[in-house]
Amino acid sequence: MPPLLITFVAIALTFDFLNGFHDSANIVATMISSRAMGPRRALLLSATAHFCAPFLFGVAVATTIGQEVLQPYANTMAVVLAALSAAIVWNLITWLLGIPSSSSHALVGGLVGATVVGYGVDGIQIHGLVKIVIALLLSPPLGLLVGYMLMKLVLFLCRGVSPRINGFFRRAQTLTALTLALSHGSNDAQKTMGIITMGLLGAGVLTRFQVPLWVIAASAGAVSMGTALGGWRIIRTLGGRFYKIRPVHGFTAQLASAVVILGAALLGGPVSTTQVVSSTILGVGSAERLNKVRWGVAGNIVTAWLLTIPASGLLAALAYLAVHQVVM
Repeated sequence: MPPLLITFVAIALTFDFLNGFHDSANIVATMISSRAMGPRRALLLSATAHFCAPFLFGVAVATTIGQEVLQPYANTMAVVLAALSAAIVWNLITWLLGIPSSSSHALVGGLVGATVVGYGVDGIQIHGLVKIVIALLLSPPLGLLVGYMLMKLVLFLCRGVSPRINGFFRRAQTLTALTLALSHGSNDAQKTMGIITMGLLGAGVLTRFQVPLWVIAASAGAVSMGTALGGWRIIRTLGGRFYKIRPVHGFTAQLASAVVILGAALLGGPVSTTQVVSSTILGVGSAERLNKVRWGVAGNIVTAWLLTIPASGLLAALAYLAVHQVVM
């Protein structure tokens, strides 16, 4: 591969690494906060599951990102590089602030911003973008609802039991965390696979959109390494700032999140794991009582969600103007 393409793949894998680093909090925060498992062991378990997930559940999300957002003529190295650069910068900003923003939103916003500057609105496949936006918008309220309903069910089934039931929920989180990590790996790592395959296709290395095996392995490895290191700032936000999380909350939130995320991955919907997990934590807490949740913290996170797409789109538009000169 030429040097430019090697640089592109390296940047894409950096984004993937930061995605895992940024989003590891989503998987392990409740388990660590409820003291079901130590931090390092939890992150190692999650990292291993992240690596295995794409090989188990296919690449439907990668296909959605790679084929259904941009028109073929807009799929250029300049567009993809600008989108990746913007997503990386936004991820670093929100990580420094300890805000669990969405890497998925940042990537989609970056692709749209760079394409509009380079090729106009016609460079976007509107139907594909609508599909992605619907998945991103529906998943948080769905996570909130599933978390709320599942917690109500758990409370009903466990009525009258002794506090020793917390031991069960603490141990069971190993299984629910593993399921959640597999669902996250099957969704988020695929976005990078789709981006790299787009770049390879745009550079003429591939003649049709098909994710190579080495791209799957490299992307899975990068997100796994990022997960193993863990984003501690965001872990603290999700693990304790909403409310005091006990084992029953961790178990229920993880199970609800896994149901929503894995279902979306199998359907090819690129949802935001950050949003889903945050929403299920809120749903689980509010199922006990509404004033249990610190809604002011939730409001700050929602603001970050709303800002992510326009902010990353603007960053990508500026990056495109610079990258286009270099690539051309």
